[in-house]
Amino acid sequence: MAKNNIILNRLFTQNTFSDMIHFDDTSIFDAVIRRYINDPEDKSNEMLISEIYSYMSNEYRNEYFYQNTLLNKLLLGKHSVNTTTALKQIPISKSKADFILINGKAVVYEIKTALDTFERLNTQIRDYYKAFNHVCVVTSEQQFEQACEILKDTNVGVYCLTSQETLSMTKRKEPIVDNSQLDHTTIFKILHKPEFESIIIKYYGELPKTSQVFYYGECLERFSKIPIIDAYTMFLKELKKRNKIEICNLNKIPYELKSLIYFLKPSDKDWKTISQFLTNAHR
Repeated sequence: MAKNNIILNRLFTQNTFSDMIHFDDTSIFDAVIRRYINDPEDKSNEMLISEIYSYMSNEYRNEYFYQNTLLNKLLLGKHSVNTTTALKQIPISKSKADFILINGKAVVYEIKTALDTFERLNTQIRDYYKAFNHVCVVTSEQQFEQACEILKDTNVGVYCLTSQETLSMTKRKEPIVDNSQLDHTTIFKILHKPEFESIIIKYYGELPKTSQVFYYGECLERFSKIPIIDAYTMFLKELKKRNKIEICNLNKIPYELKSLIYFLKPSDKDWKTISQFLTNAHR
């Protein structure tokens, strides 16, 4: 069953959606509609996307489905885009964090859908704790007990995505803060150049005066001498500046696409194009 649904992974991506709105390339969208929609005539693109997403909810809850639920329920439902920043697919050591929320604190959410295994989970968690002090696994109702058993003696949280597309309030293990594994080098490698320069200027009042060949190494050395909690606090402040978006624009986007559009970071012109695309009847 899952094998036949793999095309759905391609539809809900920034590249595919960007191709649809900028280049009128709807080849993947068309293929998905032919496979999953019985009567697409006279329906808007928004209606078709909603029907496809409904199928996913019942039959194929992939990583995008989980990520979109987290963004809707946590960032938009519990927090605010004005005070909280979401990040995705952030490389951390040898792993990639599926979803991160940063407000007063930062939480890494590792998504384990019913289509996934827990095979790499210990390695992923070990990597995440090198850069963030809260880690939480989000999984299905079928896998919740297994996840809790694996993580019972750890500080890692476990959240359960229910059949009603909510995060269960009862099937839940909250993450506990753990600063013991934070690592300067891992944190530094996540930062973009303007971000680590901003931290070094704030802490030391100046940047290293050295040749370009040694500049990165000198910056890392200075960063590594900042007490780890201070370095971590400044690190979060820099990350929080990423992915700024106007809530008034995001409110116009249907539930099914909020995560995709949030991370697409549309320009003013893009917002108009997206709105027109969603309103148009599928050709």
